[in-house]
Amino acid sequence: MSKRHTQKYKIDRRMGENIWGRSKSPINSRPYGPGEHGQRRKGKMSDFGLQLMAKQKLKGYYGNITEKQFKRTYGEAQRRRGNTAENLIGLLESRLDAVVYRSKFVPTVFAARQFVNHGHVKVNGRKVTIPSYRCKPGDVVEVREKSRNMALVLEALESPERDIPDYIEIDPKAMKATYSRIPEFSDVPYPVKMEPHLVVEFYSS
Repeated sequence: MSKRHTQKYKIDRRMGENIWGRSKSPINSRPYGPGEHGQRRKGKMSDFGLQLMAKQKLKGYYGNITEKQFKRTYGEAQRRRGNTAENLIGLLESRLDAVVYRSKFVPTVFAARQFVNHGHVKVNGRKVTIPSYRCKPGDVVEVREKSRNMALVLEALESPERDIPDYIEIDPKAMKATYSRIPEFSDVPYPVKMEPHLVVEFYSS
């Protein structure tokens, strides 16, 4: 299992953006990079720098995805028919931890990974403990009955911080979500501007 060794909010400060749109993000009060050199003026970024930043931001958004996992996902997106950037977003949003996060069963993508790992989630009635498990349209994802009263879950469902996208149909009382379709990039409610076409350019160069 991969593990993020640095504080998760450091990525916000490194990118200079509140990439999850959270009110607790330190970027809201410290809009500069971490470390002693964080407040230095930045020069104009190269094309490669912009592509790398786009890749790091998109990869970081989905939590503890390793570079190897992310590159493998990109490779699959490239092999599929159609637009590679759109395919990449569709594959990332099909991850079980992403569906759990989008369904507001947990407050963060990091919590979603742990929630799945610890066996709190069922897919089509069967327990699944693999965060990267790929959901298919029509799959029903639910919180296991014994986990439904966890404070983490109840607080996340009541949070006004984010909305549930229309490619996920939610039954909040039953704590069930149906992954109705693979979304297009324009359907995904990213709080900040994502540029998957730059990610494609990064790996293609």
